[in-house]
Amino acid sequence: MNKTIDEKSEICDVVDEVDRVIGQATRQEIHRRHLLHRSAHILVFNSNNEIFIQKRSMVKDESPGLWDTSSAGHVDSGEDYEECAHRELWEELGVKGVLIYFARISACRETHQEHVQIFTCKTDKEITINQNEISEGRFCSLNSLEREIQFHPEQFTSSFKLIMSLFVKH
Repeated sequence: MNKTIDEKSEICDVVDEVDRVIGQATRQEIHRRHLLHRSAHILVFNSNNEIFIQKRSMVKDESPGLWDTSSAGHVDSGEDYEECAHRELWEELGVKGVLIYFARISACRETHQEHVQIFTCKTDKEITINQNEISEGRFCSLNSLEREIQFHPEQFTSSFKLIMSLFVKH
């Protein structure tokens, strides 16, 4: 499950405001130049309807040490959102499962210029976190998560707070 390539050199599609591919660049260049690109986020639930949240590794280039969606990642060049979601779920959590499309968020400041597609996954399979990307993870109830975000918003990524506000409204 360890990534075998340097994620800074990953090639991603650069997209426009309506998510049309207009070029390619490395992840590092995309972030440095604040180019629009794509990511997939997955909300993993167990049969008790608890959500798995992950704390990002301190070596991540964006939002290190903050709590985030269960699994997420940049869509590689030529890959679609769902393929990315399956890949990230496996790479980060060691889980293969059925994904259900939930929502889409257009690129904005809170998503770090990423067009985001969000999926949900329900599983009771054992989660094995990839410690190169995640420092810790845990299941929690939606109510306790909402309280944590309300009282300690600085501990969560901006994209996760945006995604959870959409999910709670749904």
